[in-house]
Amino acid sequence: MDDPEKNLSPEAPESGAPEPGPAEAGPAEAGGEATANGTSETPVPPMEAAEAASPEGESVGEPQPELSAPLPELPTGPSYGTGRRKTSVARVYVRSGSGRIRVNGRSLEEFFLAAQWREQAREPLHFVDGEQYDAEITVKGGGSSGQAGAVRLGLARALAAANPALRPKLRKGGFLTRDSRMKERKKYGQKGARKRFQWTKR
Repeated sequence: MDDPEKNLSPEAPESGAPEPGPAEAGPAEAGGEATANGTSETPVPPMEAAEAASPEGESVGEPQPELSAPLPELPTGPSYGTGRRKTSVARVYVRSGSGRIRVNGRSLEEFFLAAQWREQAREPLHFVDGEQYDAEITVKGGGSSGQAGAVRLGLARALAAANPALRPKLRKGGFLTRDSRMKERKKYGQKGARKRFQWTKR
Protein backbone atom coordinates (compact mmCIF):
# COMPACT_ATOMS: atom_id res chain seq x y z
CA MET A 1 0.00 0.00 0.00
CA ASP A 2 1.34 3.43 -1.00
CA ASP A 3 2.26 5.98 1.64
CA PRO A 4 -0.18 9.01 1.49
CA GLU A 5 2.59 11.44 2.49
CA LYS A 6 4.52 10.58 -0.63
CA ASN A 7 1.53 11.47 -2.83
CA LEU A 8 1.21 14.94 -1.26
CA SER A 9 4.81 15.92 -1.95
CA PRO A 10 5.40 18.00 -5.12
CA GLU A 11 6.46 16.02 -8.07
CA ALA A 12 10.04 16.42 -9.10
CA PRO A 13 10.67 17.56 -12.64
CA GLU A 14 11.31 14.86 -15.09
CA SER A 15 14.81 14.22 -15.97
CA GLY A 16 15.93 15.95 -19.14
CA ALA A 17 13.41 18.86 -18.92
CA PRO A 18 15.22 22.18 -18.38
CA GLU A 19 14.18 24.30 -15.46
CA PRO A 20 12.69 27.71 -16.34
CA GLY A 21 15.25 30.46 -15.90
CA PRO A 22 14.74 34.18 -15.30
CA ALA A 23 14.59 34.89 -19.05
CA GLU A 24 11.80 32.33 -19.50
CA ALA A 25 9.55 33.81 -16.85
CA GLY A 26 5.90 34.24 -17.66
CA PRO A 27 4.35 37.49 -18.85
CA ALA A 28 2.99 38.21 -15.38
CA GLU A 29 6.52 38.13 -13.91
CA ALA A 30 8.12 40.10 -16.78
CA GLY A 31 6.78 43.51 -15.74
CA GLY A 32 3.13 43.14 -14.84
CA GLU A 33 1.93 44.06 -18.33
CA ALA A 34 -0.38 41.02 -18.67
CA THR A 35 -3.15 40.00 -16.29
CA ALA A 36 -4.46 36.56 -15.45
CA ASN A 37 -7.08 36.62 -18.22
CA GLY A 38 -4.46 37.50 -20.86
CA THR A 39 -5.36 41.19 -21.41
CA SER A 40 -2.53 43.72 -21.48
CA GLU A 41 -2.44 46.89 -19.36
CA THR A 42 -0.70 50.16 -20.28
CA PRO A 43 1.86 51.20 -17.68
CA VAL A 44 0.95 54.38 -15.75
CA PRO A 45 3.37 57.29 -16.39
CA PRO A 46 5.09 58.62 -13.28
CA MET A 47 3.49 62.11 -13.65
CA GLU A 48 -0.05 60.68 -13.65
CA ALA A 49 0.80 58.48 -10.72
CA ALA A 50 2.04 61.53 -8.81
CA GLU A 51 -1.16 63.46 -9.61
CA ALA A 52 -3.30 60.55 -8.44
CA ALA A 53 -1.31 60.34 -5.21
CA SER A 54 -1.52 64.10 -4.55
CA PRO A 55 -4.42 65.39 -2.40
CA GLU A 56 -7.59 66.57 -4.07
CA GLY A 57 -7.53 70.15 -5.40
CA GLU A 58 -3.74 70.36 -5.73
CA SER A 59 -2.03 70.10 -9.10
CA VAL A 60 1.48 68.81 -9.42
CA GLY A 61 3.92 70.68 -11.62
CA GLU A 62 1.61 73.70 -12.33
CA PRO A 63 2.74 77.17 -11.13
CA GLN A 64 0.49 78.78 -8.54
CA PRO A 65 -0.97 82.22 -9.45
CA GLU A 66 0.39 85.27 -7.68
CA LEU A 67 -1.76 86.67 -4.88
CA SER A 68 -1.28 90.35 -5.71
CA ALA A 69 -2.19 91.54 -9.24
CA PRO A 70 -0.87 94.84 -10.66
CA LEU A 71 -3.29 97.77 -10.53
CA PRO A 72 -4.70 99.05 -13.86
CA GLU A 73 -2.97 102.07 -15.28
CA LEU A 74 -4.85 105.37 -15.42
CA PRO A 75 -5.54 106.87 -18.87
CA THR A 76 -2.77 109.17 -20.02
CA GLY A 77 -4.79 111.17 -22.58
CA PRO A 78 -7.79 113.46 -22.03
CA SER A 79 -10.80 111.99 -20.26
CA TYR A 80 -14.20 112.22 -21.96
CA GLY A 81 -17.71 112.62 -20.60
CA THR A 82 -21.10 113.17 -22.25
CA GLY A 83 -23.82 115.19 -20.54
CA ARG A 84 -27.49 115.60 -21.50
CA ARG A 85 -30.26 117.83 -20.20
CA LYS A 86 -33.62 118.35 -21.92
CA THR A 87 -32.62 118.54 -25.61
CA SER A 88 -29.02 119.73 -25.03
CA VAL A 89 -25.95 117.53 -25.47
CA ALA A 90 -22.49 118.44 -24.15
CA ARG A 91 -19.22 116.68 -24.96
CA VAL A 92 -16.55 117.39 -22.35
CA TYR A 93 -12.81 116.66 -22.55
CA VAL A 94 -10.82 117.06 -19.32
CA ARG A 95 -7.02 117.15 -19.02
CA SER A 96 -4.57 118.39 -16.41
CA GLY A 97 -4.13 122.16 -16.40
CA SER A 98 -4.94 125.33 -14.45
CA GLY A 99 -8.76 125.28 -14.25
CA ARG A 100 -9.51 126.92 -17.63
CA ILE A 101 -12.94 126.11 -19.14
CA ARG A 102 -13.81 126.82 -22.76
CA VAL A 103 -17.27 126.24 -24.26
CA ASN A 104 -17.63 126.21 -28.06
CA GLY A 105 -14.35 128.08 -28.45
CA ARG A 106 -15.30 130.81 -25.93
CA SER A 107 -14.68 131.27 -22.24
CA LEU A 108 -17.33 130.21 -19.75
CA GLU A 109 -18.11 133.86 -18.85
CA GLU A 110 -18.68 134.79 -22.50
CA PHE A 111 -20.85 131.78 -23.31
CA PHE A 112 -23.13 131.77 -20.23
CA LEU A 113 -24.16 135.36 -19.52
CA ALA A 114 -26.20 134.64 -16.39
CA ALA A 115 -24.26 133.95 -13.18
CA GLN A 116 -26.54 131.06 -12.18
CA TRP A 117 -25.80 129.21 -15.43
CA ARG A 118 -22.04 129.67 -14.96
CA GLU A 119 -22.19 128.41 -11.37
CA GLN A 120 -24.26 125.39 -12.40
CA ALA A 121 -21.84 124.49 -15.21
CA ARG A 122 -18.65 124.61 -13.07
CA GLU A 123 -20.23 123.17 -9.91
CA PRO A 124 -18.54 119.70 -10.16
CA LEU A 125 -15.07 121.32 -10.28
CA HIS A 126 -15.75 123.35 -7.14
CA PHE A 127 -17.22 120.34 -5.36
CA VAL A 128 -14.06 118.20 -5.74
CA ASP A 129 -11.55 121.10 -5.68
CA GLY A 130 -10.56 120.23 -9.24
CA GLU A 131 -8.87 123.49 -10.17
CA GLN A 132 -5.96 121.47 -11.62
CA TYR A 133 -8.06 120.40 -14.63
CA ASP A 134 -8.77 122.16 -17.93
CA ALA A 135 -12.04 121.47 -19.75
CA GLU A 136 -12.78 121.76 -23.47
CA ILE A 137 -16.54 121.58 -24.06
CA THR A 138 -18.74 121.39 -27.13
CA VAL A 139 -22.46 121.86 -26.51
CA LYS A 140 -25.40 122.04 -28.91
CA GLY A 141 -29.18 122.00 -28.80
CA GLY A 142 -31.65 123.49 -26.38
CA GLY A 143 -31.41 126.76 -24.49
CA SER A 144 -28.96 128.20 -22.01
CA SER A 145 -30.53 126.48 -18.99
CA GLY A 146 -30.46 123.05 -20.62
CA GLN A 147 -26.93 123.57 -21.92
CA ALA A 148 -25.70 124.50 -18.43
CA GLY A 149 -27.21 121.28 -17.04
CA ALA A 150 -25.66 119.21 -19.84
CA VAL A 151 -22.22 120.75 -19.18
CA ARG A 152 -22.60 119.99 -15.46
CA LEU A 153 -23.29 116.28 -16.05
CA GLY A 154 -20.63 115.90 -18.74
CA LEU A 155 -17.99 117.60 -16.57
CA ALA A 156 -18.78 115.33 -13.62
CA ARG A 157 -18.52 112.21 -15.79
CA ALA A 158 -15.22 113.35 -17.28
CA LEU A 159 -13.78 114.00 -13.79
CA ALA A 160 -14.86 110.52 -12.65
CA ALA A 161 -13.14 109.02 -15.69
CA ALA A 162 -9.95 111.03 -15.09
CA ASN A 163 -9.75 110.10 -11.40
CA PRO A 164 -11.83 107.05 -10.34
CA ALA A 165 -11.26 107.94 -6.67
CA LEU A 166 -13.61 110.93 -7.13
CA ARG A 167 -16.54 108.79 -8.34
CA PRO A 168 -18.00 107.95 -4.87
CA LYS A 169 -17.87 111.60 -3.83
CA LEU A 170 -19.50 112.79 -7.06
CA ARG A 171 -22.12 110.06 -6.83
CA LYS A 172 -22.97 111.02 -3.26
CA GLY A 173 -23.30 114.68 -4.28
CA GLY A 174 -25.74 113.75 -7.06
CA PHE A 175 -23.58 114.99 -9.93
CA LEU A 176 -23.62 111.67 -11.84
CA THR A 177 -27.42 111.38 -11.95
CA ARG A 178 -29.10 112.28 -15.24
CA ASP A 179 -32.00 114.72 -14.87
CA SER A 180 -34.66 113.04 -16.99
CA ARG A 181 -37.26 115.83 -16.79
CA MET A 182 -38.45 116.93 -20.24
CA LYS A 183 -41.10 119.28 -21.53
CA GLU A 184 -44.41 117.45 -21.79
CA ARG A 185 -45.84 117.27 -25.28
CA LYS A 186 -48.96 119.10 -26.42
CA LYS A 187 -52.08 116.99 -26.77
CA TYR A 188 -54.43 117.17 -29.73
CA GLY A 189 -57.81 118.71 -28.90
CA GLN A 190 -56.16 120.80 -26.20
CA LYS A 191 -54.36 124.12 -26.13
CA GLY A 192 -51.23 122.71 -24.50
CA ALA A 193 -49.95 119.74 -22.52
CA ARG A 194 -52.60 120.22 -19.84
CA LYS A 195 -54.46 123.42 -20.74
CA ARG A 196 -57.83 123.03 -22.42
CA PHE A 197 -59.64 125.33 -24.83
CA GLN A 198 -62.15 127.66 -23.29
CA TRP A 199 -65.64 126.20 -23.34
CA THR A 200 -68.80 128.26 -23.40
CA LYS A 201 -72.19 126.79 -22.80
CA ARG A 202 -74.08 129.26 -25.01
